[in-house]
Formats: sequence, C-alpha cells, structure tokens
Amino acid sequence: MPRKTVNVKELLDYANVQLLRNDEDATKEFKEGICGMVEKILHSSGNYNGFMFIRNEDSEVNTMGYVTRKYF
Repeated sequence: MPRKTVNVKELLDYANVQLLRNDEDATKEFKEGICGMVEKILHSSGNYNGFMFIRNEDSEVNTMGYVTRKYF
C-alpha cells in the first residue's frame, strides 16, 4: 500500500472535537476508540504532549468522564 501522510495537528483537532461531543452517538465506546487511535498516532509521530480531563471531578476509570478529554 502506498504511504500517505496526514497533518497530525488537523487530526488532533478533529479528535478533540469528537471527544467533546455529548450527543447520543458519542458513546463511551466511541470515545475510547478515538482516544486509542489519537494516542497511537501522537506517540508514533513523536507528538504526544499529554491530555487533560474536561472535568477533573468526573474522571474515574471506565466512565464517560474518563474519556471526555482533550489532547495536546
């Protein structure tokens, strides 16, 4: 397969918008998938700079608050 490149910043911005969603289609599983993919891309490209929870008081593991975050 030919190698293609993507703009990591554009992908990161898109992922952060998806992680802020709160409509019925933005399930915990959907957000877990976004987190997994964006972390892999950021680590692989040397661009991982951490993340923050949108609401620290709602960040228990395996909850919607845990995957409602913003990556840098």
